[in-house]
Amino acid sequence: MHITIINGPNLNLLGKREPEIYGSTSFDEFLVELKKRFAHVSFDYFQSNHEGALIDKLQSSNGNTDGIILNAAGYSHTSIALADTIKAIETQVIEVHISNIHAREDFRKQSYTAGAAAGVITGLGLEGYALAVTFLVK
Repeated sequence: MHITIINGPNLNLLGKREPEIYGSTSFDEFLVELKKRFAHVSFDYFQSNHEGALIDKLQSSNGNTDGIILNAAGYSHTSIALADTIKAIETQVIEVHISNIHAREDFRKQSYTAGAAAGVITGLGLEGYALAVTFLVK
């Protein structure tokens, strides 16, 4: 089983950025734990602050991975292009948000990408990624 994790803008700052919302663990630290928990799964990890790079990664992952976990971060609330890309590819995409976007500012409550994804996990911290892996493995 091979899963691709794609993180969007500012998620490279996890562990430092607003720890009261996003926690104090970096994604690199969490990824080490995730790989231990799911030793039978191989992971490809990609992070970019650029919308086009996220689109390119979704397209290049299509058919080359068993599932995609996407945290498009702020682009979830603004990017029709990312939503269109998710709709255009065949590989299943699970959207993850570390914080509960429905308990935050009004503009975060709308996710254009969520409607294109197979499912959404929100508000469970980094554990949301592990739940997405569990779903994709089954």
